[in-house]
This record gives sequence, C-alpha cells and structure tokens, in this order.
Amino acid sequence: MPDLIEAVGKDTLFFDQSGGGVTFSGGEPLCQPEFLIAALKQCGELEIHRAVDTSGCADGRIVLNVARHTDLFLYDVKILDPVKHRTHTGMDNTGILSNLRMLSESGAAIIIRIPLVPGVNDDSESLARTGEFIAGLPRKHRVDLLPFHRGARGKYAKLGLNYAGEHLPPAPAERVAEAARQLTNFGLAVRTGG
Repeated sequence: MPDLIEAVGKDTLFFDQSGGGVTFSGGEPLCQPEFLIAALKQCGELEIHRAVDTSGCADGRIVLNVARHTDLFLYDVKILDPVKHRTHTGMDNTGILSNLRMLSESGAAIIIRIPLVPGVNDDSESLARTGEFIAGLPRKHRVDLLPFHRGARGKYAKLGLNYAGEHLPPAPAERVAEAARQLTNFGLAVRTGG
C-alpha cells in the first residue's frame, strides 16, 4: 500500500491542475474491500478525487462502506433480465441492481455505464427494461452508453485467455444512436462513448 500511495501522491499537482484523480478498477475492486477502503482513505487524506469502477457485485454492507470514502461510482448495468444476465455473465443480477438502488438512495455520485453489446443487450426490449429501471432510481444519474469493441482482445491474448467476444461484431454507429434515443425517451441524460 505505501508504494501505491507514494506513486499516486507524486501526481497530486497534475490532479490539482486537471481536476482528475484516481480510479480504482479491475477486475472488480469490491473483491478486495479492505485494500480498496484503505487506499480510498489515504487518497482522501491527500485530497485526491476517488472513483470506483464497479459492476456492483458485492455484499451491500461492503458497497456502503466503500461509498463513505468514494467521490464517484462508475457503475456498470449490463442486462436487466435475470436469465439473460446469468447466461452472459455467469451470475445473478439481483444484488447488483439492489446495490445500485441503495447507492442512489444514499446520495452517492454515480455515472451509470451500459456496455452496449450487439445481440446481447441492444434490442429494444432490453433497452426499455434498462431505461425504466434507471429512470425509477431514487435520484437522477447520467448514463454513459459504451459501444462494444474488441479492444480487450490483445489483453486476453497476453494472458493466454480465451476471448469470448471474438464472434461479436462492433456495435454499429446507427444502432448506438438509436439506443441512446431510446434511453433518452425515459428522461435520462445519455452520453455515448467512454
């Protein structure tokens, strides 16, 4: 931990000038809550802006504890349908959606990110369910629509892992624009790209 905070501390001048900070990402940073919370606290002591990039897949108590030391959550919402979510991610989404609602209710700053994957969650029904859920949260949150691309292919190859998205085409620009329009119809502030 000291090495991390020392490295981050060297960039405080840059953060002050740019308005930037540190984003804890992964994998899933909530899988290492003790380390994450300690790092968030130390960044807070240095007055460095702290963001956590998460799928929200963790115990709700952990999420709330992390929220006490986080300035911004970048929260992924992939698929609302529980069966499709389990099929494509390997896990249930009940806790993920519950944690997002709880964070929204707590007043946490959240940007909701939707990775738009052709043939998985870009159909009108999926988008309508997602838009309805997000519009029904206790507070309003910006939505970033992230079109699928194969950028991670090289990372998987370096790690000797199979890249499951190899067969998927990149999201066409016209489909991304239509998805953004559909979500906007729910009163959501939508931005495309990342």
